[in-house]
Amino acid sequence: MRLAQLPGTCHLTYCTNIHAGETWPDIRANLESFLPPIKRQVSPEAPMGVGLRLSGIAADALAEPEALDELRAFLAREGLYVFTINAFPYGPFHGTRVKEDVYQPDWMAPERLRFTNLAADILASLLPEGVEGSISTVPGTFKPLAAAPDVSERMAEAMVRHAVHLVRIERRTGRRVALAVEPEPCCFLETIEETVAFWRDHLLAAPARQLLCGLTGLDEREADAALRRHLGVCYDVCHAAVEFEDPAGSLAALAEAGIRVTKLQLSSALRLPKVGPDAETLLRPFDEGVYLHQTVEQRDGEIVRHVDLGPALSALRAGEAGGEWRVHCHVPVFLDRFGPLHSTRDFLKAVLAICRERPVSDHLEVETYTWDVLPAEHKGASKAEAIARELLWVKEGLRA
Repeated sequence: MRLAQLPGTCHLTYCTNIHAGETWPDIRANLESFLPPIKRQVSPEAPMGVGLRLSGIAADALAEPEALDELRAFLAREGLYVFTINAFPYGPFHGTRVKEDVYQPDWMAPERLRFTNLAADILASLLPEGVEGSISTVPGTFKPLAAAPDVSERMAEAMVRHAVHLVRIERRTGRRVALAVEPEPCCFLETIEETVAFWRDHLLAAPARQLLCGLTGLDEREADAALRRHLGVCYDVCHAAVEFEDPAGSLAALAEAGIRVTKLQLSSALRLPKVGPDAETLLRPFDEGVYLHQTVEQRDGEIVRHVDLGPALSALRAGEAGGEWRVHCHVPVFLDRFGPLHSTRDFLKAVLAICRERPVSDHLEVETYTWDVLPAEHKGASKAEAIARELLWVKEGLRA
């Protein structure tokens, strides 16, 4: 099952974390309300992929056979299929303070492994024949919580144990699922350089292979291949832009290290090319108190990171900030200006251009989850129309 409108074998969707709702009935109601009208605009003739966001409580509910059968029937009826799950936010993601709580439980907590294993079980039961699945997850933990000397080893072991679960799923069902670890500013894994080092020193190192061998019966060569097959990266274009990564260079670094881009999340961040006296007035409306808006500045060739927009503005008032700012606030991909503010859409266009030249990932997912908290003047059309517009803009960018 392929999206005929896209080049190659890419699957394109948007992430349903856009819609508020933590229980399975709430999530199901959102799927039934939004997906059919979006599909009519974006993929009227061919099946359309779904990026399913599941909370912890929703995953437990959907694991029940009756709920899964109900979802399968809806997908079949509407010409939809699930190929990716967002298992990043475990708890509430809308309508309350989320910020650094979004990374909990992290990969040091047993509940993260249990939840991700369950999400993989659900995805394997939903995948169409011949379609691989992906599950995006937190970048280890929030960086301030990663100071203990054994943090890397503990998180790597948990991820390898998840890879063991994925190997067993493939043996049992024939369905392949891969993890997509998502680097993010101010997290344990925030840059591509850090990500490559974690894979090299931990996920692809001898202890990881030996653990996988012991739990699966694979030999070392097979274990190495399984780790590379089942553990990959979710390259979030917004996050990479905020970090001032080089689009081509960062993707090349992952490829050279043998790290899969399991999922490519297509999104844009806020950008202030030059911080001036009006910066606080311009940015304050985006400091809405729900999400963490990590702010990275580049000044005189140096990178300075602020864990949130509020601290960045405080540093600005104290005369300790300036240069160019990029703010982790997902904004509509089809816009490049918000009055005097810019977006990082050019970075996204550069990534799409690379996708036109060579396959980066089979899984493409638009993720503008901030529609409900964007300032009113930037919301524009209805949410369904805006989501469809984003998907159509990406499709056009992949063909250009």
